[in-house]
Amino acid sequence: MEMEQNTREKTGSTRMCDWVKALPCKIKVKALGIAKKTKKVGKDDPRRIIHSLKVGFALTLVSLFYYVRPLYNVFGESSMWAIFTVVVVFEFSVGATLSKSINRGFATMLAGALGVGVQELASLLGDKGKPIVLGFFVFLLAATSAFARFFPHIKARYDYGVLVFILTFSLVSISGYRAEKIIELALQRLSTILLGGAMCIVISIFVCPVWAGQDLHNLVASNLEKIANFLEGFGGEYFEVSGDEDSGTVPKKDKSFLQAYKSVLNTKTYEESLANFAWWEPCHGSFQFRHPWKQYLKIGALTRKCAYQMDTLSANINSNVQTPPEFKRKIQNSCMKMSSESSKALKTLAMAIKTVTNPSSSSIHIENSKVAIDELKTAMDDALRERFDLLKIVPAITMASILMDIIKSIEEISESIHELSHQACFKDVEKNVSPDKLPQLLHRGIVKPVSDSNGGGDGGDHVIIQVHEKSLDSPENGNPRASKTSSRDDVL
Repeated sequence: MEMEQNTREKTGSTRMCDWVKALPCKIKVKALGIAKKTKKVGKDDPRRIIHSLKVGFALTLVSLFYYVRPLYNVFGESSMWAIFTVVVVFEFSVGATLSKSINRGFATMLAGALGVGVQELASLLGDKGKPIVLGFFVFLLAATSAFARFFPHIKARYDYGVLVFILTFSLVSISGYRAEKIIELALQRLSTILLGGAMCIVISIFVCPVWAGQDLHNLVASNLEKIANFLEGFGGEYFEVSGDEDSGTVPKKDKSFLQAYKSVLNTKTYEESLANFAWWEPCHGSFQFRHPWKQYLKIGALTRKCAYQMDTLSANINSNVQTPPEFKRKIQNSCMKMSSESSKALKTLAMAIKTVTNPSSSSIHIENSKVAIDELKTAMDDALRERFDLLKIVPAITMASILMDIIKSIEEISESIHELSHQACFKDVEKNVSPDKLPQLLHRGIVKPVSDSNGGGDGGDHVIIQVHEKSLDSPENGNPRASKTSSRDDVL
């Protein structure tokens, strides 16, 4: 027994020594892991580093209420409320900071005024009636405010303000029962809270501002590009062709586009949060007063609907069901054209949002997609006459059907973006086209040459070019040689 005990003690001491020796290595590995994660967080969005510095700067400023004797003599111990305010209300974006600051400021003023009023009313009833009145009003206002938080509109925009109202009213009314200078105490706390909130707002707006509205704007455009990239490469992946630009497919060595669209599926909560914060923000950049932020939510919902349909298409790529090659060849051209034109339409819409311009040329690609749908229906009718095994071609027919539904969804997205363009007064694209830009625009399908069947006065043929977009070479963009015209469709 003694030998066994000695053996166990030696084994335990050996393990302890090994653990102590390995401890520095473990600490080093852990520290390196934390450093890499820290670097990644800062590299993903450098604005996070700036935000951290802004918070530190704001806290340093409000701490002067304690350090500077004249300021401390004015505010006293209530200076601590300014520090609390900065810690609580300073958020990443301007909209979030404004939301919390304004909610806190108004809730504090209202709750403080009511608290002082209830104190004065309760004092009229003497020492015995005072706690009863205070308890009754605390119960009444707390219960009413708590119930108000269940209303969706209040929950979305004023939830923090309601919480501050309950807290402030309870503190003022209850602490005033023992305090003698309740009004002076309330004014000191209110002034420090307002100063702390105002400091957060000023720093947030004027020092490297982060606008929630701009983030929402970019997020919606980025999501459209992600689903456009999926459609761009889907045809080549499904039909197993390398593709080229003339055939409407783009070869993709990187297969990440097959998974990138999935991030679109989980953006609903983030979009709603950004839209709520953007509602609080003042005019900035291209976003004027009463900018239609709700329209972005509508576009986002339609984009997610389209992404869900693409999730089904992605399953078709990875499916083990073998469709007859002859049937796939018959529907290949029309399906790839649908996929390619849909991708171009989405990219045009995304670019219109990014550049805040009217998405005029997207309708061309949508119409081309509809033409491809008619071609697909004709090809499928011809293929079905050849009596293929129905069970084997069902997956391909399902894929084609989903593509048709996606085109309908893209048309809805286009209509929503046109509505956003109208509500937000997006600027028009230049109507005139410089001669050196014509070949490029003709290749892109932006201008359409249309022969005049009526001929001209000299009996020769004329060509009418309908211009649907503004050129970059325009008087508005700094080209004095470009001519101006009031016509939407120019005749060159």
